[in-house]
Amino acid sequence: MINENDSSQNTGKIVFPDDKNLMNIAQYLKDVQQSHKRSIPPLDQWHPKHCGKMDLKIKANGEWWHEGQLIKRQTLLDLFSKVLWKEEGKFYLKTPVEQIEIEVEDEPLLINQADQVEIEGKTYLQLTTTNQDVVIVDQQHPIFMREYAGELRPYVHVRFGMNALIQRQSFYHLINYGNLSENAQGEAVLTLKSGDLVLHLST
Repeated sequence: MINENDSSQNTGKIVFPDDKNLMNIAQYLKDVQQSHKRSIPPLDQWHPKHCGKMDLKIKANGEWWHEGQLIKRQTLLDLFSKVLWKEEGKFYLKTPVEQIEIEVEDEPLLINQADQVEIEGKTYLQLTTTNQDVVIVDQQHPIFMREYAGELRPYVHVRFGMNALIQRQSFYHLINYGNLSENAQGEAVLTLKSGDLVLHLST
């Protein structure tokens, strides 16, 4: 269990009394993190052993729960999100030495900011996750609609087969950047342009 409230030693450190694997991952990230920028490790180049499952769930609303306890510390979530990995439809936390399966209800990342940026004279859509990943919408990182729990939701592809859910407020910003029309079936269609990529999203 992650104990974020243990004040028996006023060190400011997070205590991992019950889960050695999670502690190892946290220590690895602490050792390699770069404080001046967010850097995603080369997970696709690592081939660690599988170390079973961990009682860690990322809910559809973006909350992370470990052994029934909500993880509230954003710095910790930012660290763990760096080593998220998807393989054959399953999600993992992955380091060079171990790969541990976790549960993800929908997608593990959330977009909470949408902007337009100029790159080499062209206007692109730029999306930012709650963990400060920056995604430029292009052919490799398209926005798309998909149904979850009976609701049509917008997503963007981020990395390693993983997508991010675009939160409602950010999607409203995208609507302001695009054009709404109606197709022959009477459905609303949002047209977005990012660089040379044109997307038509049925909403």
